[in-house]
Order: sequence, then C-alpha cells, then structure tokens
Amino acid sequence: MKLIDTCGWIEELTASPLAERFSPDLQHPEALIVPTVVQYELYKWICRERDEMTALAVIDITRQCQVIPLDTSLALLAAGLARQYQLSVADAIIYATARQEAVSTEAEILRYFPSPPTPLPEGEGRKKIRENFCFST
Repeated sequence: MKLIDTCGWIEELTASPLAERFSPDLQHPEALIVPTVVQYELYKWICRERDEMTALAVIDITRQCQVIPLDTSLALLAAGLARQYQLSVADAIIYATARQEAVSTEAEILRYFPSPPTPLPEGEGRKKIRENFCFST
C-alpha cells in the first residue's frame, strides 16, 4: 500500500511536471491509502479552484482507495510526531497514517512543499483522471 500526500493529488489534477511521479500509483486506487485529512484538503482546494461538483467527483475517486479515518490512537500518534518533527496538523496526520498503516519508507516523506502547481496544456496520452479533472487557468 502507498499513501500519496494531497500535493501529489494536486500535481496530478493540474497536470504539473511533477505529475509523472504520482500518475502510475494514482491509476491503481485499490493500492492506495487515503487519510480523511487528504480528502478534506482536496475538497477544500478543488472547491476554491474549481467548483463543488468537481470536488465531489475527485472525492469519489479517493473513495476507491482504502480511506483511513482519524481516530483517537491516530490523533495521539500524529500529535507526538507533530511535536517531534514540528509538523503542521495535516502533515502530522498524514505521516502518522503512513506509520500506522506500515506504508513503505519511500512514501514516508516528512515534508513535501512543492512550488505552486502550474497547469500544462493537455497532450495525447494523458491519464483518465487528468482528462476528467485537469484544471486550467
């Protein structure tokens, strides 16, 4: 199982140059773990950048993954990791979810702060998720 941070989903949705890093895994949602805080962040961002209908459609895609809700044990683990690594609430929950669900260490990135995504023009061979949800300015 793998966990893709909210930024990875956004990179894919905007067809940014970094999308290639996430596209192969996003094509297999059954092998992904999605913390509910990632759903929250995606919904909020897509509503702001696009509209609620598009946001709900993307959330439907995340529901094909194994969704991990925030419970007490996960919240306490996240709080400890936030204190230890000085993480934001969302980053701590995402990292704690990766730790709790034994996601491979390559996916356990403590801090991932890419530059703002830049939409690319659509080209042939784009993945289905981009065909349906690519944002343009």
